[in-house]
Formats: sequence, structure tokens, C-alpha cells
Amino acid sequence: MKKIKVSHEVPFCLLEKSRDFNDYDYCLPHLMDENEEYRNFFYESKKMGRYIVMDNSLHELGEAYNTERLLHWVNEIKPNEFIVPDVWEDKDASVRNAKQWAKIELPEEVMKVAVVQAKSLHEAVLCTVTYKDLGYKKIAYSYGASYYNDVCPHPNQDLGKAIGRFIAISSLYEQGILSKFDRVHLLGTASPIEFGMYKNIECIESIDTSNPIMAAIGEMPYTNMGLHVKPLANMNKYQDMSLEFLNEDLVEYNVEMFREINGL
Repeated sequence: MKKIKVSHEVPFCLLEKSRDFNDYDYCLPHLMDENEEYRNFFYESKKMGRYIVMDNSLHELGEAYNTERLLHWVNEIKPNEFIVPDVWEDKDASVRNAKQWAKIELPEEVMKVAVVQAKSLHEAVLCTVTYKDLGYKKIAYSYGASYYNDVCPHPNQDLGKAIGRFIAISSLYEQGILSKFDRVHLLGTASPIEFGMYKNIECIESIDTSNPIMAAIGEMPYTNMGLHVKPLANMNKYQDMSLEFLNEDLVEYNVEMFREINGL
């Protein structure tokens, strides 16, 4: 089984330390404009030859960041991967965006990644097939789609979403829509125990989730089963938190437990 790369988003005060436990650096372009410390961190990461994935900030802003600024930062940083703009739970709009961005010329070393957005498993199938037809070499799946709870109507909705995404991707894999030769990124998670279920699905290449960090901020230590509820803390509200208010030992413990629980 190939090694799955993992990155945990952290508050600004943990940026430097995050290189010790993150396999790659996950960049939010709107923060590149807003915060000098954050911007300098990624300039330094680039100099160090660190692998960089740049998102489009949909999750944080409610819509993808301004196209002009996205293009500016992609050309400035030249990330290894760039997640092209998508529209939350809107397959048609996301496909239209993917078609437009497929034609936009980016630096040669930047790989474009498209995010599947859907309101049903059927739409997820159609979206995945369309992205592959458009030539996208890597495809991402968000953690929070409502249809995951339809796929897995578990009484614990967070656990249901995690299992629902696993069932959806397993279905795509079983049907041959995804194969071991494809490249898949998993955006976030509703439950940190999810990723151990993907051990025999060889197309999973990378994961990003702030879950162990958010749990530590909320003073929630992982158990051997992780957590059964998603931490209430949201990184948007804690980016500027001071190190003195953060339990670094718990951060380290949760990060280690995340990998142990999932066999990563």
C-alpha cells in the first residue's frame, strides 16, 4: 500500500511546528492576502522544497476566492497542486468551473485538482466521470456533503457522513469509475476514524483535516476510537489564537493518535 500524505491545518502560532508532523503544506489563498506571517511561511516552504497544495478557500469563505487573486497566488507560489474553484453541493456549476479552468494555463509544475460536488451518489458518479473526461489527473471529495447521510443514515450524523463518504468512494472503486491508478484527495472529515477504512482502496493519495488540532483546541483528547463527534471549534475563529492558550502536548498527542487509529 502506498503511503497516504496527511496535512493538518493549524493556527498561525503552530505554522512552524506543523512542518514536523505534516507531510505537505496546505495553503489557503485568502490568508495569503490577509496575513504576512502566513504568507512568509509559504514563501519559506517553497524555498525549502516542501510539497504545497493550494485550495480555493470555498470552505472558509462560502464561495471560491476571487479568480484574479487565485491566479496571482498560483503563479506566485507555484504549488504542486491547485484545487480549482467548485460550488458547494452544485454539480453543474462545479463542472462548468472545471471546464473553464481546464483551459486556463497555469505553471507547468502545477497540477489541477477538481472537487466532486453532488446531491446524490448518482451525481457524484457523473461528476467524477466528467472530471476524468476533462483530463483532471486528481480528484477530491469533500467531507460534508449532505447525501453522505442518505448513503449511511446513521443516528450519529458525523459518523454517518464519514461512513457515507467511504461507501460512496468504495462504490466508485467497485464500479471501476475509480481505479488504483487514479489519484484521490480527501478534504476534511466528520470523524477521524474514517481513514482507516480506505486501506484497500489504492487510489487515495492525500488527506487534509484539522480535526486533531480542533479537538486539541476544544480540550478533547482522542481515544482509541478517535472522536464520535466533530469538534465544535472552527479554524476560522482560532487562526489568531495565542500559543499560551493552546495545549501543545494535546496537539501532539492527537496528531499521533490520528495516525495510529488510521494506520497511517
